[in-house]
Amino acid sequence: MPVPLPSEPLRRLIAVARGELPADLLLKNARLINTHAGEYHDTDIALFGGRVAGLGSYRARRTIDLKGRFVCPGFIDAHLHLESSMVTPPQFARAVVPRGTTAVVTDPHEIANVLGVAGIRYLLDVSENLPLRVFVMAPSCVPATALETSGAAIGPDEIALLLEHPRVLGLAEVMNYPGVLSGDEEVLAKLLTVGDRPIDGHAPGLAGKDLNAYVAAGIGTDHESTTLEEAREKLRLGMRILIRQGTAERNLKDLLPLVTPENTDAFCFCTDDRHPQDLQDEGHLDALVRMAIGQGMDPLSAIRLATLNPARHYRLSGLGLVAPGYRADLIVFDDLEDLQVRQVFSSGQLVAEDGAFLPSLPPQPKAPGRELAVRWEKVDFRIPTEGKRRARVIEVVPGQIVTGRSLAEVRVAQGAALADPEQDLLKIAVIERHRATGNMAVGFVRGFGIPRGALASTVAHDSHNLVVVGASDAEMLAAAREVARLGGGMALVAGERVRAALPLPIAGLISPQPLEEVRRQFSRMLGEYRDLGGVLDDPFMHLSFLALPVIPALKITDRGLVDVEAFDFVPVMA
Repeated sequence: MPVPLPSEPLRRLIAVARGELPADLLLKNARLINTHAGEYHDTDIALFGGRVAGLGSYRARRTIDLKGRFVCPGFIDAHLHLESSMVTPPQFARAVVPRGTTAVVTDPHEIANVLGVAGIRYLLDVSENLPLRVFVMAPSCVPATALETSGAAIGPDEIALLLEHPRVLGLAEVMNYPGVLSGDEEVLAKLLTVGDRPIDGHAPGLAGKDLNAYVAAGIGTDHESTTLEEAREKLRLGMRILIRQGTAERNLKDLLPLVTPENTDAFCFCTDDRHPQDLQDEGHLDALVRMAIGQGMDPLSAIRLATLNPARHYRLSGLGLVAPGYRADLIVFDDLEDLQVRQVFSSGQLVAEDGAFLPSLPPQPKAPGRELAVRWEKVDFRIPTEGKRRARVIEVVPGQIVTGRSLAEVRVAQGAALADPEQDLLKIAVIERHRATGNMAVGFVRGFGIPRGALASTVAHDSHNLVVVGASDAEMLAAAREVARLGGGMALVAGERVRAALPLPIAGLISPQPLEEVRRQFSRMLGEYRDLGGVLDDPFMHLSFLALPVIPALKITDRGLVDVEAFDFVPVMA
């Protein structure tokens, strides 16, 4: 429903809608995609004061003849982490607004795990006065689990404080599903703090009575389904399924067959985590809508998943529909199959045309910072064998953030297990970087495909410690030290020489540089990785999720190797 206006603006809007006053702008000869009526129809669209005043014949101070082009509401991303773009919200807006995205629902738990409430306040402040509406879900899991060390903690009191902000909508993805199922007091307190506001879920692989209990706790969405069967069970229990197509996690083709004309209202599109090269090369939600249509989905249904459905679920009054009283956030495009965005309007203002972002960006507030607190004297990549010759191995699954597990015979020297690049068996380490605890853990991973070199990053979901993978201890140390020298970021080394790097000085997650420069530096790292023989499309995205102990099956944190199904530590050597 539309957002109420103060009396005088409302009086003027009514007068324009009745035809008594001229509209600010008339979009003539539009082919409107009506997401509420479920139909296409030809009409003129009158805009006034940042809103739609009416559909039909109107007079206006200015007119644009669309000549039969399609018009639909601005796209709304139902779930993403702005930090994964590695740029500030204004730079993110430059990338996605020309693609038709005019609103996003973000979970800022990445920056919150580093800087706490101050990090969330920064994202709220820096996203003011943009042609992109940035809505926030209060993080539910900072830290994500007790199996790792984060830079901050957010409890029920902090959540209650955040909910006072008009752009904070509810509770973000509840990753600690064991805490929900066991009735953990703090987890339940967070759920109760938000009352009847939306609560997002995060429950990969959860099924049966445990899934029933999770949904009974009031958790309404899930974006972690990777199979049709998993999504179907969650759908049948009343969850709204967020179909995800990000950089590392690409589930759209697998889940789309579940959507039918009878259940379309139960789905939304989301990107979750999307890196700069994909934002520029593939696009944002426009890419998901195109892909869905290309897979045979009815275009109107595909557009609803990116507009009206997320608006209704997250109670975004005035969004998701082109109708009187609604925000004039509109997209204009030529063709339903190709869906190349020609024009984008935000609050009735033309903000993008033919791929160009038109507004000037507002001044930016100072970003909070924190130096890496690494106890270098404690950094040791040796893995004592304790007389054993087999090790548990994290198996990377290309295109997914879940991992497999295996056992492998390892090479041993002087009582320590060695990396074995010939078997694609590399070492992986997570080094605590927030509190100078000296915590670190080392294990094995397979799937990166490099015979030499090392990659390091402070983007390591969700606690964002320093994660490094490599073919030798010396190269791993060189990569880790380069990231620390940058004040956070990513680095690739070979032969202990830095081959490429990307500084991310804002919380070790975000660059203040323009998107194009971040993309250039990141692309150089990907090129160097492939020159080393790497086989993954985006090794840094995969690396970032290997430290997340809420996604099956085997992960590693600064405190040790984690069996996610058992939700406990296991020894590296078996």
